[in-house]
Amino acid sequence: MSTLAHTMMTTARAADSGLAGPGDLDRYPYAEASVADRVGVPAWDSAEPELGRVGRRAAGSRGRGLHGQLVQQLGQMIVSGDLGADRPLVPEEIGQRFEVSRTVVRESLRVLEAKGLVSARPNVGTRVRPVSDWNLLDPDIIEWRAFGPQRDDQRRELSELRWTIEPLAARLAAGHGRDDVQQRLADMVEIMSHAMGQGDVLTFSRADTEFHSLLIQVAGNRMLEHLSGIVSAALQVSGGPVTGCDRPNETSLTLHSRIVDALATGDGAAAENAMRQLLTVHPEVERVVPAPREH
Repeated sequence: MSTLAHTMMTTARAADSGLAGPGDLDRYPYAEASVADRVGVPAWDSAEPELGRVGRRAAGSRGRGLHGQLVQQLGQMIVSGDLGADRPLVPEEIGQRFEVSRTVVRESLRVLEAKGLVSARPNVGTRVRPVSDWNLLDPDIIEWRAFGPQRDDQRRELSELRWTIEPLAARLAAGHGRDDVQQRLADMVEIMSHAMGQGDVLTFSRADTEFHSLLIQVAGNRMLEHLSGIVSAALQVSGGPVTGCDRPNETSLTLHSRIVDALATGDGAAAENAMRQLLTVHPEVERVVPAPREH
């Protein structure tokens, strides 16, 4: 097993045991939260006030400060519908409810405003904005929707979006051959293969996520590159077999290897075709996003 594979497996095990690995301090470990915790975020008037205190939700907020925890909590409440559109958010009330300072509340609301979830106006105050105003491509909002009442729609929409982005990225990446990138992609396939043999789904998932993110980043299109975070979020929150990538099996490994081989030979059409096969599981996705015509 390569040094890279060993490092990724060690990092994955550390995260699974509750220890933050490199780059993981700002990720929310949804896999460790129960379905009830993901969906049933308490409303303001909850009969169980303890559930509303960010300090008491250590398991769901490990690795995040009070600011990050409050953003997480309020964001989930807005996306789940517990805090509906045009709902006023009074900083003093939030501070008392979640037992945090005014500074923490103020900074948290600024983050949510940047995501399009709330708006702050003079003489009006801070209010929840309608879904049409949300930045639905924000990785945090993708995660919150994926574990809320809209999770089925979120998974379908992510699948459709990936069908639009990734085959094109694979075709473009074939024209930007770099030895270091080729080796890195091959390493990811090796890690996935070893992880699958060990039954290590977490390591498989992390290697798969890096594979797809890297592929988009080397496509040579800066606008596509900005979407790599969306694909990463989609892979991390899929919650089930949305695409072939979500099924650690020999077919998935073979298709990943075909993509690497196609990139090495500069065969864009083969890379695109292998990616489409990899992303195909649900027939309804194919209906919504058909493959391009051959010219």
